[in-house]
Amino acid sequence: MDILIYLLILLAGAFLGSKDQLKLPLMNRTSEAQTFALLFLLFIMGVKIGIDKEIIYSFSRIGLQGFLLALSSVIFSVLGVKMISNRVLRVKEGQVEDDN
Repeated sequence: MDILIYLLILLAGAFLGSKDQLKLPLMNRTSEAQTFALLFLLFIMGVKIGIDKEIIYSFSRIGLQGFLLALSSVIFSVLGVKMISNRVLRVKEGQVEDDN
């Protein structure tokens, strides 16, 4: 049920963003809010890891796997965003031909 709430919030934000319903000062502050939310999320994740003693004791066993998983997640996320943003920018500039 939680995922449904997340999806509804995401869709509501996408709808408002696509209809230009948000005022410019609010739009300029979204970057700050996103940065704060990300840093807060990372802090909470660190606290949860620190509380779980089993994770702390198994760092030597899962360290390399965790590092490789995190590294590949970052690399493919950056590549995916770059590919999608390039495509979106070309569409906005009218450089992409119709697929039909």
